[in-house]
Amino acid sequence: MYVKRNYSLWMTVRWSKKPLINGLIYSAIIVFLYEVTGLPFSLPWQPISVIGVAVSFFLGFKNNSSYDRAWEARKIWGSIVNDCRTFASAILSLPDKSVPYSWKKQMIFRHLAWLVSLKHNLRKGKSWEHNLPVDKMVFTPGFREEMANGLEPEIRKYLDPEEWESLQAYTNFPTQLLKKQSLELDRIHQENGLSEYKHVWLHQLISRFYDTQGMSERIKTFPFPRQYASTGLWITYIFCALIPLGLLDIFEQSTELHYWLTVPFSGIIIWIFFLVDRIGDYSENPFEAGYNDVPISSITRVIEIDLLEMLDEKEIPQPYPVDNGFLM
Repeated sequence: MYVKRNYSLWMTVRWSKKPLINGLIYSAIIVFLYEVTGLPFSLPWQPISVIGVAVSFFLGFKNNSSYDRAWEARKIWGSIVNDCRTFASAILSLPDKSVPYSWKKQMIFRHLAWLVSLKHNLRKGKSWEHNLPVDKMVFTPGFREEMANGLEPEIRKYLDPEEWESLQAYTNFPTQLLKKQSLELDRIHQENGLSEYKHVWLHQLISRFYDTQGMSERIKTFPFPRQYASTGLWITYIFCALIPLGLLDIFEQSTELHYWLTVPFSGIIIWIFFLVDRIGDYSENPFEAGYNDVPISSITRVIEIDLLEMLDEKEIPQPYPVDNGFLM
């Protein structure tokens, strides 16, 4: 996620330079053919502008829907932050005479294992995502190392070897870890370590973790409907293909402006429409580690630091730095 006040103009152009260059080349070809052949390439601007209005409405709908997915993902992970702190505080506040400290530490460590395994699950690429190459993210060395090493080095810090081995039989580690937390709460409750009220309340917290996990997985595993994404792309192509023909008609009729001005103006208009489409396209999937996605790695690290400090641990990881304005 980019966290500076604004993207620079050069960063914006560099991110979307392909449609700009293609638009300029395509417009130049149209004008060159018009000049060489003299054929009537121009079209009236009025019907083209009607198509442009329709494209604008559709891109607005698409971008609003994409933003809703991204904002919902951020709210989900905001609630995860709050619930994790609440859960750790509740576990640590249990009376020492009935619940040993080792059990409390194991519960919080297992919860951190749930957190990092959920993060890695959400980072897995899907066929409809962009699947950006991590090795190209030269400004995020800590994040690149984390993704290259995978889940095991992170999760094994928080689980016993036997428990880690037992997880290998399952496909969804976070679900199994929450199940284990529930079983441990029941065991302690039966041994008179928990009051009925605390027992029910802690189970409600685990239920909230199941809810937020499920909501995250819903966004991750259900893509923005492909018919909307595809239709927006194709009608943008159609409209942009007509832009030079309409502008050529306008500049051709002007006695003061030369028709070669069609090239820069067409290139800019084509670039703007594809830029808007690209923004929506990259907002659809907020967990794929793109430059504008929810920084779940950094959020996870913040929660890790908070919970380990609650335990008075000595080895506490450093927060991810903001590299060149980006937070992963």
